[in-house]
Amino acid sequence: MTNQLDLSSLRLAILGGGPGGYEAAMVASSLGAQVTIVESQGLGGSAVLTDVVPSKTLIATADTMTRFTDASGLGVRFSADSAVSADLDKVNQRLLKLAVEQSSDIRATLERLGVRVIIGTGKLLDNHRLEVESEGDTLIVEADAVLLAVGATPRELPTAMPDGERIFNWTQLYNLREIPEHLIVVGSGVTGAEFASAYNGLGSKVTLISSRDRVLPGEDADAAEVLEGVFKDRGMTVLSQSRANAVDRTDDGVVVHLADGRTVEGSHCLVAVGAVPRTAGIGLEEAGVAVSESGHIQVDGVSRTTAPNVYAAGDCTGVFALASVAAMQGRIAIAHLMGDSVSPIKLKQVASNIFTSPEIATVGVTEEDIASGRYQGDVVKLSLHTNARAKMMNVKDGFVKVISRKGSGTVIGGVVVGPRASELIFPLALAVTKKLHVDDVANTFTVYPSLTGSISEAARRLHVRI
Repeated sequence: MTNQLDLSSLRLAILGGGPGGYEAAMVASSLGAQVTIVESQGLGGSAVLTDVVPSKTLIATADTMTRFTDASGLGVRFSADSAVSADLDKVNQRLLKLAVEQSSDIRATLERLGVRVIIGTGKLLDNHRLEVESEGDTLIVEADAVLLAVGATPRELPTAMPDGERIFNWTQLYNLREIPEHLIVVGSGVTGAEFASAYNGLGSKVTLISSRDRVLPGEDADAAEVLEGVFKDRGMTVLSQSRANAVDRTDDGVVVHLADGRTVEGSHCLVAVGAVPRTAGIGLEEAGVAVSESGHIQVDGVSRTTAPNVYAAGDCTGVFALASVAAMQGRIAIAHLMGDSVSPIKLKQVASNIFTSPEIATVGVTEEDIASGRYQGDVVKLSLHTNARAKMMNVKDGFVKVISRKGSGTVIGGVVVGPRASELIFPLALAVTKKLHVDDVANTFTVYPSLTGSISEAARRLHVRI
């Protein structure tokens, strides 16, 4: 059995150096395993190099721009010659530099722990061997167990192929040297909404094309409604129920062809229509690893695949496309492999955030779950416009929503829409994870004035007299 292995002799091979891979490598090495990690781009994978780190750095710049734009509501005045603008070339240089530094830090940490790092591409020969191409050489890495953390790549449309100059996927936007005059964003999911919000804040004219009836179709409906209202108030054009069929380059821009015959012209286009797992051609069939119709690796609650001794973590599994979930999957895989205490991943405890302006953070059971009857619960929603701190900050858009289990009063879900929602969701995530009663939240002191006061107040309104 796994927990009877001599951990100092256990050999672990990891294919993919993103959060699922490098977190697993750190844990396994600290427990005494001999770890080899193979990564084609650089440690941190796309999360660090082309996705989370650079995009959220860009968004941080846009958020600063938005705060300057809204500062007049606080009584801040600017002279006529002090207009605020973004130097996109410097913004992109900074964010790419940060990404490289973060990648280097991760590599240094792994090597300090004794992890063997190979920059190259790999594939499974069977469930115990990787064939690796690195610097022109072919290596065979033998292991007692393998973890696959190969991630995903932007989905491309044959009629809207990115060229990195006028038509982009989200990994290519950092090639831009100047703020786009008119950016058309195809796709209103999380990635599309985040970049639409960011470039709107940076000063671009933005048109967001959504094939559904609203932005963020998979998210809390109230949150999506607030965000769409903010987008329109800030001058963004949102085209709902408008499917893009093709994107063509023109002499000086792009034209997007919609399914109903309309066209939209702009200077640049971002195609953000989802992602596909990087699972083709890596030997999954040879190793006995099953995949779904979408190409995602099938895993159970402790990250096991259908092949003995082969685990998988991250976006390639299709569980949740979040760096935090990938990292947790990787840690769970190693705990299971090495006989440590382990519990299956609990997706209803996952806190997530959409880095638009305002931010949207969620955790646990949704209001849709309650409406559909999947859960029995009570919901209280408080607008931030009644919150004293929000008034001081001139925050007009946002709310706190708390969901409790009917009868027991246990906190089972929550939504926060507002500035720094990614930070404000933590007390609700803690309450969901630790099964706290609404009274536990309500009776915990909050600072006055603070945005967290609305969380406490919402919990107070869910109190049930006994």
